[in-house]
Amino acid sequence: MIRRIHHVAIVVSRLAEAYRFYRDTLGLPLRREAELRDQGVRAALLAAGDSEIELLEPLAPDSGVGRFLAKRGEGLHHLCFETPDVDGTLARLRDSGVEVLDAAPRPGLAGRIAFLHPRACAGILTELATPPPGDEPPASSSLQLKRLVIGAREPRPTAARLQALFGLSEVAMNGGPRIMLGVARGSLLVVPADEVGGHEGLVALSLVAEDFPTLMAAFDRDGTRLLRGTGEVTIEPEASHGVHLHITRYW
Repeated sequence: MIRRIHHVAIVVSRLAEAYRFYRDTLGLPLRREAELRDQGVRAALLAAGDSEIELLEPLAPDSGVGRFLAKRGEGLHHLCFETPDVDGTLARLRDSGVEVLDAAPRPGLAGRIAFLHPRACAGILTELATPPPGDEPPASSSLQLKRLVIGAREPRPTAARLQALFGLSEVAMNGGPRIMLGVARGSLLVVPADEVGGHEGLVALSLVAEDFPTLMAAFDRDGTRLLRGTGEVTIEPEASHGVHLHITRYW
């Protein structure tokens, strides 16, 4: 039912400013940009390996994304799974009692899309998308989406809910309260909320850099605020538009 993480969406104040980091510093290729008046946003998709990053700028403060920005500031907004048949997938979920925001799929930047209610998805706003035929991310993307981190009061029931909804498989770990779910080359890591400042829902994003030295040179060139480690960096959220972003050279 689920092919991959199609994209992770980030709410930003202004696309032009977000491009300076996500497109110009990180080197993520811009795939498309459009004004989606029915959703109240100007949106852009940037390739991140097999997945994508979506940037959302509200068109008005009273839109859904505008209210999110006013309440929470810039940061992670929703998760989108690609499915080969969004109509059939949505119908099956709806018929099984899953609460949805869209009764039927509609056009979106990712193709034909539909949103599920966060209450149905362990507090995570979740989108389903079926891209147009032949719409594949470019192979030249410099970064790959590795992992999306989800905070939960009870990681096991949260992971079980996501598994039941989307047929995700659990990835073996070394015990402990964290649970990892595989989604094609990427994964969802469900962690106790008290490990991430008490936050629930989408809390952090992890990427893999194929050319780590070039990326570090871009950070130095642009004066990006970050914490350096051995073969990895953690970007200050102020630099990455409210996103807790970790980038490593290792899978």
